[in-house]
Amino acid sequence: MSEMRLDRLLARSGYGTRKEVHRLLREGSVTVNGEVVRDPGLRVSPEEDEIAVEGEPVTYRPSLTLVVYKPKGYVSATRDARYPTVLELVPEEFLYRELFPVGRLDVDTTGLLLLTDDGILAHRLTSPRWRVPKVYHARVLGRVDERDQEAFARGVVLEDGTRTRPAELRILEGQALAEDPVALRWAREIEAASAAESVVEVVLTEGRYHQVKRMFRARGKEVLALHRVRFGPLALGDLREGEARLLTPAEEEDLRTLVDLA
Repeated sequence: MSEMRLDRLLARSGYGTRKEVHRLLREGSVTVNGEVVRDPGLRVSPEEDEIAVEGEPVTYRPSLTLVVYKPKGYVSATRDARYPTVLELVPEEFLYRELFPVGRLDVDTTGLLLLTDDGILAHRLTSPRWRVPKVYHARVLGRVDERDQEAFARGVVLEDGTRTRPAELRILEGQALAEDPVALRWAREIEAASAAESVVEVVLTEGRYHQVKRMFRARGKEVLALHRVRFGPLALGDLREGEARLLTPAEEEDLRTLVDLA
């Protein structure tokens, strides 16, 4: 890892703003290789230098990625004048990082969203070139059948004339429903109401604007509810709606391996 300014390293390690970090340095609370350092511009190497604050070793993370279970009503943005943003779901311990959403989920869409401060990782995860699979469960007005599945497999021509990449469309039932409480709830509501609706799974390897909704609209059907269950190798696991968690080391390695950043 290349060298970086000491004040930037400390700020990105959770020791406060640059102003607060400079105060720690002035007070003699920071040591590098056992020596008190007061120069905020000192170049240090997180891998080679032993850095401590008030005697406690500093653990530096070059990047940070969180899995968030996005509820309805939140926008996938860093700021918005009308709706709360997904950054309001970030645990306080991670607020010091400049996190941003990887791609987006519509305000009325729920499920798995990634937040990161790694621009290269975010770009590759959302670039069509890397074909990262995203898995959605949807409640659809209209009976989905084999003709819809074949159309999705070919690629659907949208209202603007563009054709999507081939996508997988599966009608959910049995164990697949049991594994996703949101989809199972939809299925039970449909059964109780005897409505002409379907619960389906869609796997995309691209991320066009409102893509799942537009694909079904092109087939004469309407998406009533949409929920993302997977992003590449990542799943929500035991997260509850509105919660966020840090990737495990194994998850981070799997994610980076997928886009050739491991």
